[in-house]
Formats: sequence, structure tokens, C-alpha cells
Amino acid sequence: MKLDKTAAETGRRGASAIPLSGRTEASATRSNVIAMGPVRAARLGAGAEAPRERKARTFADIGPRSGAAKRALDVVGGAALLLLLAPLLIGIALAVRATSPGPALFRQTRYGRDGALFTIHKFRTMHVDGQDPSGIRQAVGGDARITKLGAFLRRTSLDELPQLFNVLSGDMSLVGPRPHVPGMLAGGVLYEELVPNYFDRHAVRPGLTGLAQISGCRGPTTDPVPARRRIEYDLAYIERMSLALDLKILWRTFIMEFITGSGV
Repeated sequence: MKLDKTAAETGRRGASAIPLSGRTEASATRSNVIAMGPVRAARLGAGAEAPRERKARTFADIGPRSGAAKRALDVVGGAALLLLLAPLLIGIALAVRATSPGPALFRQTRYGRDGALFTIHKFRTMHVDGQDPSGIRQAVGGDARITKLGAFLRRTSLDELPQLFNVLSGDMSLVGPRPHVPGMLAGGVLYEELVPNYFDRHAVRPGLTGLAQISGCRGPTTDPVPARRRIEYDLAYIERMSLALDLKILWRTFIMEFITGSGV
């Protein structure tokens, strides 16, 4: 998702900035967001400013009925996926233990709904002595800390599957902004310093996948422009959060992960 605006111009956008483009970080010619009606209809033209009075909705704003439907999707979908993927989860856990010393799972503190902290679960992808529980030292291409199996798990997002347990426990949702570690850096500074409305993204439960991820915003946040863009997509999701949008994001995730192999 590329923006043609400068970092200074982007920093002046309002709290409810909407992505100006569906282009991925790797390519300026393809958009995964175009097919998503609720988002497509709200996209602004290049150079347009979002109305200042607009504000990201909170979880309560979607109403108890819609909130219950979203939670039901999380519980039913999460449980079904755990049952379906149980052999794969067991196989990956055994492979992690067999290929490098240490536990199969990696646990880390992340921001949850309303900024509450919770412990996220992932398959371990790094050598034990190279792990950073704080999450501030992000993995980069060719990172020597990552095991050979870990590189495959990261590339295919299989390392994220244990987060289905976080979904069932209520700490996460199947769809929402990806959970960040406290003190996460973006563009070399704290994320909340780069994006003043950063904490608005915590109005809802974090997700296993999200609008930003299916739109190409993933990987390190060393570049401030795509780092800002991720927050724009997170807020755009919160503003338009609905069961229909969640289903579209889940379907797009499935296509990208298992059909095209492009990953989220």
C-alpha cells in the first residue's frame, strides 16, 4: 500500500484517515482491497483529506447484536479451525522441537482491546538465545536468529496458528488489527509518536488477520510511510466493522494463504 504523499503530509492526517490506495508495499499495480465493497466505497481520491470530525468507532458502537454475531463467529470459527488443523498443529510443534532446542511455542505480551495486555501464542521460529520477548527488535530478511523451519513457518504464516487459542479465550478475534507489542517502533521511533492516533486501533479486539494484512501491510515497520498506512487500514476497518466485512477478509485470507500462496 503506497502513498505518494510525504511523511510530513501523512503525519497531518486526522484520526480517521482512510487508505488512499490499495497497492501493496511490494507492488504498485495490484490491489487486494478493490473487491471489498464496504472499503472500496469509502476510499478517497489521491490527495484528499478525511473529514476531521470523523472518529473511529468503538466496539460498543456496532451494537450488542452485531457484537454477539462477531463473537459467535470467533468461537465457532476458531473451534472449527482448531479441530480441522489439530494434526497440522501437532506436526508443527513436533517439528519445531526436533529441529532446534527449546519449546515449541513462543509467548509474548501484546496490546489487546482497550489497551489491556495479554499473552499471545506463536510457534517458535527463532533460536532460543536469539528471541526478543519485548518484540522491539524486529526480524529482518536473512535474520540469523530465525531457524530454517522458522523461516518457512513465517513465510506461510503457520507460526500464527496457535493464536486460535487466543481467539477462543476472548483475547483476540479472527479479524481485527494485528496485536502489537508495547513500545513497538515504527520508522525508528515509538509507533504512538509516529502516528498520534495510534491507540485508536485498540478500540476492538486484535485479530488473527485483518484489513491491513490482506492489503499487503505486513513485515518490518522500519519505513514510516507503510507503517502509517497500516494504522490507516486498521482505523478504516474499525469504522466499517461488520460481520460481512469480517467474512470477506477471512475469505481473502484463505485465498491468499492457500490458493495463490501470496500470504498475509
